[in-house]
Amino acid sequence: MKRTLTILLTLAVLIMVNFSIWSHINNPLQLKSWTKTTMGVTFDPRRKEYTQKNGQFPTEAEIDQDLALLENKVHAVRTYSVLKGLHKIPELAAKHNLNTTVGAWIDGDLEKNRQEIETLLQVSNENNNKIVRVMVGNEVLFRNDIPVQQLIDYIREVKKRTWRPVSTSETFDIWLKHPELVAEVDFIGAHILPYWNGIAVEDAVDFVFEKYNELKKAYPDKPIVITEVGWPSDGQPYKHATASRANQAFFLREFLNRAAEQKIAYYIVEAFDQPWKMEIEGSAGAYWGIFNADRQPKYPMDGAVVALPGWKHWATGAAGVSAVLMGLFLFTRRTLALPGIVFFGVITNLAASFIFWTVSIGAQQYQTELTIAFWILLILMQILALTILLIETMEIVEVVWHRRTTRTFQPLTPSPDFRYPKVSIHLPIHNEPPMMVRKTLEALAKLDYPHYEVMVMDNNTKDPDVWEPVREDCERLGEKFRFYHLENWPGFKAGAINHALAETAPDAEIIAVIDSDYILSPDWLKAMVPYFDNENVGFVQSPQDYRDGHVNTFKRFCYWEYAGFFNIGMVQRNEYNAIIQHGTMTMVRKSALLEVGKWSEWCICEDSELGLRLYEAGYDSVYVKDSFGRGLMPDTMSGYMTQRFRWVYGAMQIIKAHWKSFTPSKKSPLTSAQRYYFVAGWLPWFSDALALIFTIASLILTGVIFLDPIHSELPVTAFLLPTIGLFSFKILRSLWLYQAKVPCSVWESIGASLSGLALTHTVARGVWQGMFVPGKPFMRTPKYEKQGPLFAGLMVVRQELFLLLLLIAGVVGMNSLEHFDNLSGKLWMGVLSVQAVPYLATVITLLMSILPHYRKKSALTIEEMDESI
Repeated sequence: MKRTLTILLTLAVLIMVNFSIWSHINNPLQLKSWTKTTMGVTFDPRRKEYTQKNGQFPTEAEIDQDLALLENKVHAVRTYSVLKGLHKIPELAAKHNLNTTVGAWIDGDLEKNRQEIETLLQVSNENNNKIVRVMVGNEVLFRNDIPVQQLIDYIREVKKRTWRPVSTSETFDIWLKHPELVAEVDFIGAHILPYWNGIAVEDAVDFVFEKYNELKKAYPDKPIVITEVGWPSDGQPYKHATASRANQAFFLREFLNRAAEQKIAYYIVEAFDQPWKMEIEGSAGAYWGIFNADRQPKYPMDGAVVALPGWKHWATGAAGVSAVLMGLFLFTRRTLALPGIVFFGVITNLAASFIFWTVSIGAQQYQTELTIAFWILLILMQILALTILLIETMEIVEVVWHRRTTRTFQPLTPSPDFRYPKVSIHLPIHNEPPMMVRKTLEALAKLDYPHYEVMVMDNNTKDPDVWEPVREDCERLGEKFRFYHLENWPGFKAGAINHALAETAPDAEIIAVIDSDYILSPDWLKAMVPYFDNENVGFVQSPQDYRDGHVNTFKRFCYWEYAGFFNIGMVQRNEYNAIIQHGTMTMVRKSALLEVGKWSEWCICEDSELGLRLYEAGYDSVYVKDSFGRGLMPDTMSGYMTQRFRWVYGAMQIIKAHWKSFTPSKKSPLTSAQRYYFVAGWLPWFSDALALIFTIASLILTGVIFLDPIHSELPVTAFLLPTIGLFSFKILRSLWLYQAKVPCSVWESIGASLSGLALTHTVARGVWQGMFVPGKPFMRTPKYEKQGPLFAGLMVVRQELFLLLLLIAGVVGMNSLEHFDNLSGKLWMGVLSVQAVPYLATVITLLMSILPHYRKKSALTIEEMDESI
């Protein structure tokens, strides 16, 4: 009861703190108010549903509704075209006491230009005093649609046929470049949009008046109207300009007050958001309106402004998810200390809030079917990333703040009256160096145990010079040793040890399996077999260990990378009777093995698959982390990668075959803890597979950015948690747990992390191929393998090297794009850089494995070391 109250109180405090953070981030911004009537806005009545393909222009009634919204808020509207029903705007605007600057759209379509001009003149010459100006074209020269002289000809024609002031609208720099155009117009219609000049919002209003004054100084006798000025409320940053709701409010209020003081004429761009403009101007093009596309005001023009108006709903959702997740994890853990509960709670709240923040961004934006699908995919990946993050957090919590329980096992000393059951030790070999196997056999002969046999199963070795010396060693060592040479034998390793099982002595009660390179401690059987006195114990496991870790830096780092699993993961899993059985240093109750159906020959990780079946049959396991045998690690990067690929691929085979056991159902034969730890143990591998997807997606998006930077969107927020977040936490977790539970130095723990990162792509390939490519054969890890030259090594890691070069090119390329000289661009370069780290680790690890002096040392010391053991 006390512990439950502690968890509930901790949960409540953390949620309150998290809610306070949301509140602080969304603290209302105190901006200068605007309480007067705005002089003018640009007006395009097209609705959210409009696209350039469907051409759904609004009806007259819809235009009238829009103008009614603007009544008493602005004095005037500016239009861009008079076709497709837009010629009605001046008449409708007059009903609402609004002046109109009416415009004709001019581009490279000369026939349409003629229609625009004739309709413009017709509208202008009607007796409507509410039309105050006439505009011939909008940014025609900026887009380079027609030559300047042709535009001048259009302007001259319109001036001859109407009495109203006539001009065109261009960016301020175009006017400065074309004094001949200035001479033809009645006033200068200038666009001054500091966002598109990449100006930070703090300097944007100063920029507007600076450019306005430049025009005024250049053309002192010509009236100037700022025909477009504004700031987007959302969208992709441009250089130093960030589009946001708060920035738009800040800019408009500052500009409107200053424009009123200086009595300048202007039109804010624009009245209503135009989502269709994303196709032309990029994501920011949709968000220039003071009203959104649903005709709702984005914020008041006086008083405080909140960056995310619905933040309380998002914060509440994040708090609810955090509470559920904390409950699911913490109420099932009875051995956690308070610091662990707090740490897990903090990470849970932060991760849940990050996902809700990401979702809130997408919810505020205009989406198409394609972008909705994209966001759904990103959110699902974020949820998977969150799941991985929480599981790795729980691992830290349980390892660092876990109290010892009754399932912490130590080596046993048999009692004087202990009945020693017979053990049949199975030693499968395939094309192994005879001298290496001889050392294993001689160590087996020295076991301090009264009743055991050794069955050596040579599986499909072709060369008699390789397998016959092993047979001779077995004959020399006596009747306990039996040798079988299997020709054309199916089933790989599992097939060989199944044959050994069939030939096992009838009175043997325990099957033990070791690899051909292991040298055992004499007390292995005596220290471990007594655990089988508990009739419910199905298998007993001690760790894989290695004797060549000091040979070179490559092997030393690999050694500690292996050690992490056996000193951290297996110890914690043992607390919940959920260890992974591995095919060396394992003992299985023979009757249980026969009961569940022998070793599976369809799975290349037959050991782990058997352990799972034993759990499904209701048997318990025992894990003692003391080392009783030491083998040899892979000698090359190729062997290291092949071994890990086999483990991952085999795990995917197991998941597909036993998926029903992992579902949270009463029909599952596994306990809830076993289901959790099997899934949790494999999820980091899925994390690497997810990282590969994000890497490929990042490279594709970066390529799109290079091709079209203006219209490209950088979904930085959606990539932060699955890339930088997970990577950083993965490194933190590794170093923290290693220092807590693995007897190595900081340098060695860093080396272990480097080695683990070097296998990231290998693991990702193993996951995807294991899930979708059936029938991969068993892949043997060779011993005493000769390392090839540098080129051969680079070919082994060619995929990693290729992706590394692409990511480096992406970083360099992004750094060269002026458009993304902003926080968003720097974060994206950070994403690409983090994604490059595992591939760089692969290349570094490869180079460590092939340095010539390491190769020489390896060849000299392995034999010497084996002789000394």
